[in-house]
Amino acid sequence: MAEVVKPRPASTILLLRDAEARREIEVFMMVRHYEIDFNSGALVFPGGSVDKGDDEIIANSALYSGGEGMEAGELSFRIAAIRETFEESGILLARPKGSKALVDARHAGEIEAAHRAALSDGKTSFLKVLAENDLLLALDELVPYAHWITPEGMPKRFDTWFFLAAAPPDQLGAHDGKESTDSIWVSPREALEGGETGRFKLPFPTTRNLIKLGKQDSVKSALDDSRGKDIVTVTPVMTKTATGRVLRIPLEAGYDGDVFEVGAAG
Repeated sequence: MAEVVKPRPASTILLLRDAEARREIEVFMMVRHYEIDFNSGALVFPGGSVDKGDDEIIANSALYSGGEGMEAGELSFRIAAIRETFEESGILLARPKGSKALVDARHAGEIEAAHRAALSDGKTSFLKVLAENDLLLALDELVPYAHWITPEGMPKRFDTWFFLAAAPPDQLGAHDGKESTDSIWVSPREALEGGETGRFKLPFPTTRNLIKLGKQDSVKSALDDSRGKDIVTVTPVMTKTATGRVLRIPLEAGYDGDVFEVGAAG
């Protein structure tokens, strides 16, 4: 029997803003580079793996706010989510020390210009970026939304927490040109329509979370609906049938079903 690959801890953020002139929300998404070995070419939310530098930040509580009472594991997922989102989009969920407001777009742009490339290239650490700029990570801005684990049998697996967050005002974000080749603010409806027409390649978890998110018509309603909800872990199970392949997930996870067709019989 083949050895089951242990999933890597990872995090992603659905950054939200209200669409202008229509009652929809928009979410920041990126197109993964075609040479990336996981979800290449796919339209996804910014995120990535937890790393040891995130644990170093946990040890220094002066670098984050909103983590009171959280276990180290939960803190690491939240810190990784904010770090990866900054690396991949330039959007920074942090506060200047002594302020209750998130860092403004001008200051965030200065920090991005000075540190984003070096951070992505491993030439500096997120801890140093925070310390040198007197910033506190705004962990309380993240609302847990979903928890997915890549199915057993896959060569690369992730244990991923999805968080919702309102995008900081006027921080527009942009792809890095390396891991991602394009970025867009898009409504869940438009993203799903693009998946159906072939404009976008959407992974299964992304599709299900877009459908779920599309039921909300404002950032406030999306955040309020998710706060305090129990999160059911989803580890899809692939099954072959006479007509094709189906994925099974827990019905109680809240994705309007538990069996989904993902491919025709070949």
